Amino acid sequence: QVQLVESGGGLVQPGGSLRLSCAASENIRNINDMGWYRQAPGNQRELVASIDSGGGTTYSDSVKGRFTISRDNVKNTPYLQMNNLRPEDTAVYYCYVGRFLFGSYSRYWGQGTQVTVSS
Repeated sequence: QVQLVESGGGLVQPGGSLRLSCAASENIRNINDMGWYRQAPGNQRELVASIDSGGGTTYSDSVKGRFTISRDNVKNTPYLQMNNLRPEDTAVYYCYVGRFLFGSYSRYWGQGTQVTVSS
């Protein structure tokens, strides 16, 4: 079973930056898309950003212009560059990788990394 592990979270002041990384325990093939979700206390998990196999990206309206998703084309995992962070960005951030296997789509998830934006 593939395991994903996020890193790069932490405590940052408003206006600061963090870069999240996602490492996979093995190379994942037949990738369709990958990205990042986040979940704040009391809220549902929400999509932050995703990138598909063609390089197309999708962002939540709340992070457009501040966050940038990219992918490691060798490791087949996503990065998330977060700039101008705000207190409302505080959440646990989860990476995922979506793939097709035997015609079915499934996702691998990381265990999450905490991002706290506070002065």
